Amino acid sequence: MNNKYEVIIGLEVHSQIKTKTKIFCNCSTEFHCKPNTNICPVCTGQPGVLPVLNKHAVELIVRTGLALDCTINKKSVFARKQYFYPDLPKNYQISQYELPFCEHGKINISVDGKTKSIGITRIHLEEDAGKLIHDIGSRQLDYSLADYNRTGVPLMEIVSEPDMRSPQEAAAYLESLKNLIEYVEASDCNMEEGKFRCDANISIRPFGQKEFGTKAELKNMNSISGVQEALSYEVERQIEIVESGGRVIQETRTWDPNEKVTKSMRSKENAHDYRYFPDPDLVPVNLDDEFIDNIKKNIPELPEARKARLINDLGLSEYDTNIIISDKALADYYETALNTANKGAKDCAKTVANWIITELLGKLNNSKLTIKESPISPENIGKLVILISKGTISGKIAKTIFEDMFKDNKDPEVIVKEKGLVQISDAGEIVKVCQEAIDENAKIVADYKSGKKSAIGALVGAVMKKSKGKANPQMVNKTLTELLNK
Repeated sequence: MNNKYEVIIGLEVHSQIKTKTKIFCNCSTEFHCKPNTNICPVCTGQPGVLPVLNKHAVELIVRTGLALDCTINKKSVFARKQYFYPDLPKNYQISQYELPFCEHGKINISVDGKTKSIGITRIHLEEDAGKLIHDIGSRQLDYSLADYNRTGVPLMEIVSEPDMRSPQEAAAYLESLKNLIEYVEASDCNMEEGKFRCDANISIRPFGQKEFGTKAELKNMNSISGVQEALSYEVERQIEIVESGGRVIQETRTWDPNEKVTKSMRSKENAHDYRYFPDPDLVPVNLDDEFIDNIKKNIPELPEARKARLINDLGLSEYDTNIIISDKALADYYETALNTANKGAKDCAKTVANWIITELLGKLNNSKLTIKESPISPENIGKLVILISKGTISGKIAKTIFEDMFKDNKDPEVIVKEKGLVQISDAGEIVKVCQEAIDENAKIVADYKSGKKSAIGALVGAVMKKSKGKANPQMVNKTLTELLNK
C-alpha cells in the first residue's frame, strides 16, 4: 500500500442474538424454515399491535458488553429509525440511538505478533430486517422476493472506534470479536446464515494530518476474508482518486466478490436522515445492580482466561494454545477429548493436542469441514490416545485406525478388535520375532557388531515387517540391543 497515506477503518458488526423467539414477539428465530412462516402481526407491523421486549436478548447483550469491558447503562431507551425498504414491513426499525445498553469498551487484537487494543464505541439492541431474495437456486430473477422470517430477530450492533489502520487489523478485529461472542454464547455467529455481518467505514488521510478524510461505507461482505479484500481494494481506489486530483465522496458502496471491486450504491445517510424519535410503544428499560451482577457472575470463561489455564495448568505451548482457543467449538472439543483421555492415560494434554491440531484439523481442512462437522467425536480421540498410552497399539497403527475413524466415526477400540490390530507387547513373543530377524539378517548383524550401531535401525524395520507393524517398537529396540550384546 502507498506509504504516503494513513488508512482509517471503523467497523459496524451486526450479530444475531441467540434467542428462541424474536425480540418483540413469540415467533421462532429458527433459520431453516420455509419463507414467511415465522411471522405474526407484531413483527410484520400490522396496525394496533404492541411490541413486548425479550428479556433474554437484553441479558445476552449485557453479557457481551461486560465481556468487552463496556460501561452498562442502567437506563436504556428504544427509538424508531425511519427508512423505507421492501424488507422492512413497518417502514421503520426499532433500534437504539441515545442511551444504548453498552458503551466505551475495548478488545485486543494481534497482528504480526503485536497486540493492539481496539475501542468499542457502543453496542445497541435492535430488530433485524427481512431478506430480499434475488435468485432461486441457480436461476437469477428479474424481480425480488421478500422473506420476513428474519424480521424482528434480535440483533446487536457493535460499533468500533476508527482505530484500525489496515485491512489486516480489520480482519483480526473481526476474528477476535466473533470468537468472544461465541465464547459468551450470545450468538453462534454463522456468517453463511447472516448471523454475523459487517459494514465497514474507510477513509485515507496523508500521514501527519489530524482530520479524517471523507469516508465510504462498504456493504455486502459475507466473510472475514471478503472484508479484508474489499477494504484493500477501497484503499487503492481512494488513493488513486486523491493522487489524480479528484475528491472522495461520502457514499455507500457494495462489494462485488466476483469482479473483486466496490461499486457505488447511494449517497451515505447521516443520523438526521433517519429521523430518530423515542418509540412510543416501548417504555425505557431500567437495569438494577442485581440484574447486572448476576449476569457478570455467570459469564463463561473467556479466551484469554482459557489460554492462561491451558498453558499454566496443562503445560501446552503458546502456539498450540492459540490454535485451540481461536474457536470456542475447537477448544470445547479439545477439552472433551482430554477429559476422556485422562481416564486411562497420564500427562496426555500435549498428545491430545497433537492429534487434534496436526491430524484432525488437517483432514477437516482438506474435506472443507468445520470442527462441529467432524466425523470423529472428541471422546473417540480420547480413546485413541488411551490405546497408544497403554501400548495396545503403536503410533503407526494409530494413524491407520484414525483414517477408519474419520470415515465412519467408529470407536477405535472396536476397530482394533475387528481388524486384529492389538500391538504385540508380550516379552516372549517380542524375543521370538527379534531372534528370527537376527538369524535372517546376518550381514546387518555383522555391521552392527563391527561398530556400525545405526544398523540396529534396519533390524528394527525387519522386526516390524515380520510382525506386520504390530510389535511394540520400544520393546523391539530394547530386546534387539540385549540380544546383540550378549
